[in-house]
Amino acid sequence: MTEYAARRPLPTSPFKARTQAPSKRFAVGDRVSHDTYGLGRVISVEGDSDIAALVDFGPHQKRITPPYAPMHKL
Repeated sequence: MTEYAARRPLPTSPFKARTQAPSKRFAVGDRVSHDTYGLGRVISVEGDSDIAALVDFGPHQKRITPPYAPMHKL
């Protein structure tokens, strides 16, 4: 499998260059709000928050993987 490097935008291109959103970082003990599951607390982090976060939402625990768009730190 070949990996490709990101392309540079051409200076004469009429399209805007893609910008990468800042990655969210979560630590053990962080209180979070998830759009689907509600309020919770991070109980475990895999790979320095780059792989997944295990979050306790009360009646259940969920493993949340990036992108963390629906999850916000409180």
